[in-house]
Amino acid sequence: MDELLRRHRDVMPSWMPIYYDEPIEIVTGKGARVTDSNGKSYLDFFAGVLTNSLGYDLDEVREAVERQLRTGIVHTSTLYLIRQQVELAEKIARHSGIPDARVFFTNSGTEANEAALQVATNARRSSTILAVRNSYHGRTAGTIAVTGNRAWSASALSPFTVSYLHSGDRLRGLFKGMSDERYLEAAAEDLREVLATTTAGAVACLIAEPIQGVGGFTHGPDGLLRVWKEILDEHGILLISDEVQTGWGRTGEHFWGYQAHGVTPDLLTFAKGIGNGFALAGVVGRQSVMEQVQGISFSTFGGNPVATAAGNAVLDYILDHDLQANAARTGAILLDGLRAAGSPIVVEVRGRGLMIGIELTSVAKTNAVFESCKRDGLLVGKGGLYGTTIRMGPPLNLTEEEAREGLEILTMALREHA
Repeated sequence: MDELLRRHRDVMPSWMPIYYDEPIEIVTGKGARVTDSNGKSYLDFFAGVLTNSLGYDLDEVREAVERQLRTGIVHTSTLYLIRQQVELAEKIARHSGIPDARVFFTNSGTEANEAALQVATNARRSSTILAVRNSYHGRTAGTIAVTGNRAWSASALSPFTVSYLHSGDRLRGLFKGMSDERYLEAAAEDLREVLATTTAGAVACLIAEPIQGVGGFTHGPDGLLRVWKEILDEHGILLISDEVQTGWGRTGEHFWGYQAHGVTPDLLTFAKGIGNGFALAGVVGRQSVMEQVQGISFSTFGGNPVATAAGNAVLDYILDHDLQANAARTGAILLDGLRAAGSPIVVEVRGRGLMIGIELTSVAKTNAVFESCKRDGLLVGKGGLYGTTIRMGPPLNLTEEEAREGLEILTMALREHA
């Protein structure tokens, strides 16, 4: 491993992070478990950053991909009809909650958000965007421009004029400690003031995550997107719901994060879990909005036959096995157990379903718990605005036994470093 790490550092940029004091190479996986090159097994609670929604080596997904590979057609481009793509688009449109929906496939969440911004700016003939503080939307010039987390904003150069709303972080800032009712009132006041003071002319859209992923799984109260959209509608401004991390039933309560707010967005973006490791993402929107793109556009690799074969199998499995309900059930085991642990180094346990964040008292404590989990056979993520959050997004088909096993490792790590 030392040799592979040296080679990695010789050819990869230093700003591309790699986890752990002693990095690992994951070489095999099955279900919610992976094995590294030294033969050590881990229960994976981060799932490739919430991407392996069905874990590893699921028969239904592997067989669907193998069937497509046996046809000899891996790629044709969207200049030709792709049966797997059309079938998946039909399913996603049907379950999106957006009336008269159209679907455009891309390869990643970044590309999906970039496409949504392109649609919105074309529809509104404006390059003025509203975004949210502590947000993360991707790595292209446009998505970096609307990312409200300084650690991930790699460039100050922007193709947009961006104004930021207050975030869902309820531990800090001007909205700290507010009741849900007062928070929603303050959020409405904030949006109206931003529109009146820092924008000029038409505004294209507001892009927002129902739960902020990279931001540490923070979120405002239910109804926040509805409060915002009521004001946006007064001005004809579009709402984009970034569902890259919150989609496909992960929150347990709903299939999409936006559904907790009693509102329907004009556009939603998806990625990560739908491909279960295959590059697959996209944007869904009302036909009247999606058709506003000027000129011709297509996606060379987005929605290719292999990726959409995987996507069809993934979505069918999620629906057929009601993994939204499983996320609620196993997520409750983790959330309730972590809250009951009462560790003095835990500031807050937050999240929904299998999207869970543990805010700790310092970066040092976070790193210590992170390393201890790995030592004891559990992989988790970390992040948040200040690097003090343990992040978890296990596979949606996590079993109750696996949830309790992970909970035990987590509570031991918290106890060890209290």
